[in-house]
Amino acid sequence: MSQSATPILSVDDLTVDFLSDGAPVRAVDCVSFEVNRGETLVILGESGSGKSVSTSAVMDLIDQPPGDIVRGRISFEGAPIGSLQGEARRSINGRRIAMIFQDPLAYLNPVYTVGRQICEVFECHGIARGRPARQRAVDMLRRVGIPDPEARIDHYPHQFSGGQRQRVMIAMAIALKPDLLIADEPTTALDVSVQAQILDLLRDLQNETGMALILITHDLEVAASMADWIIVMNRGKIVEAGVARDVFTKPQHAYTKKLISALPHGHASETSNRRSTDLSGETVLRVENLTKEYALSSGLFGKTKKTFLAVRDVSFEVRKGETLGIVGESGSGKSSVARMLLRLSEPTAGEAIFNGQDVFAMGEHRLLAYRRKVQMVFQDPYGSMNPRMNVRAIISEPWSIHADILPKAKWKDRVVELLELVDLKPEHADRYPHQFSGGQRQRIAIARALASEPELVICDEAVSALDVSIQAQVIDLLADLRTRLGLSYIFITHDLPIVRHFADRILVMKQGEIVEEGPTSAIFGSPSHGYTRSLLDATPIPKWLET
Repeated sequence: MSQSATPILSVDDLTVDFLSDGAPVRAVDCVSFEVNRGETLVILGESGSGKSVSTSAVMDLIDQPPGDIVRGRISFEGAPIGSLQGEARRSINGRRIAMIFQDPLAYLNPVYTVGRQICEVFECHGIARGRPARQRAVDMLRRVGIPDPEARIDHYPHQFSGGQRQRVMIAMAIALKPDLLIADEPTTALDVSVQAQILDLLRDLQNETGMALILITHDLEVAASMADWIIVMNRGKIVEAGVARDVFTKPQHAYTKKLISALPHGHASETSNRRSTDLSGETVLRVENLTKEYALSSGLFGKTKKTFLAVRDVSFEVRKGETLGIVGESGSGKSSVARMLLRLSEPTAGEAIFNGQDVFAMGEHRLLAYRRKVQMVFQDPYGSMNPRMNVRAIISEPWSIHADILPKAKWKDRVVELLELVDLKPEHADRYPHQFSGGQRQRIAIARALASEPELVICDEAVSALDVSIQAQVIDLLADLRTRLGLSYIFITHDLPIVRHFADRILVMKQGEIVEEGPTSAIFGSPSHGYTRSLLDATPIPKWLET
């Protein structure tokens, strides 16, 4: 790769096993790479390919057991760091090498404000305490695009959207201006405009400090816009490596060619059949003037001092067999709409009529039946699963709640069928959520949603954690189920290429309101609102085409 005399990071012959059912499973097999100051190395590959394990070894974050670093040498600025412990390791982790993790909710402490957690970065390394640390934390929140950072610094992780939580994680990682930043799917939960801001921020940091960047991603467009060098991993091995332009324009390995061919915009004529062909069905769901207001703080005697209007007068319909796409930036109200439709959050005003019944007036018995017919695939798969339940129990849970769906004698076989539908293996049924990658956990969540045989599925960033080839498979699966079962979808996403080929109609939301709506072809072909045009313009372009 690079010809620099002393790379800032060098990994040689790294091999990692994990103990599974008493036998070792090779997760990383003889992996070698290096990166220099100011360079960006992108590691591509599907979920479970060994991308995250390779970089976790660099940070000494692999639990041993069940993990076992069989062999390999990891060097930082020419010195081996694989055996460092205690203060020696802490002097590097966080300050010299920092990491942005894939799943922010799993790494942010739910009982502490985000401000306290950012301040802790400065305090642990002796940089600042008290008021100076707080001001630095406010500055970091502002830099990563969190609105009103002076107020939001005192909020807790659950009070932020998924994309905003990821920005908080990025703020913590870049706070000390590390020499090397490892970013594990840093833009997975972000819409395209915020994604563009974060990628620009990472580039700015590189220009300011000479920081090296290792970017782990399944998003080929992000990879093309950022990479100087690329390595492609499959089943723990590096199958292709080289200059970014060459890997993308002249891929040599069949696996790399498969990844590139799976890009939605790469075969529009083939993916156009993912849209519904018959939109004459009856209205399944009608939403009128849906509004949600949150109280942000309280004064004396419980009187509200400040409120936030998350959703304002949102109205739309969903027909049988239709896919309605909802796009917009993090915090635009997309997920708030979804949560109200599931009665996970009560609306301030408005109504929702499902098959002629008022959702917000349902009692406990009717609500239980409604939730069988309307399922949700959440944005954060880890946060929506019980970590003490194995996959078999997670997928079977709807059948224990709704006893009329499936006899217990058939549960085991049906679990296997659903796992295979989402490209997982039967043996995965006996494993637990923490034993899967982020993309695999999202596939489990989709299988669980399908278990109750719903009429309407609300997908909140349901494919955002998946690599492109699995994205294509899942979207094809959802489209096939829509055709065979007459399913309807509300598809919330920041991935414009995906929604372009899957949704029949699109709502564009900004700051809690619908700013544009219409058929997908019209939204993408001739957008009328400036905000919609800005979303379309934010799509990453290959680095070698930038001027």
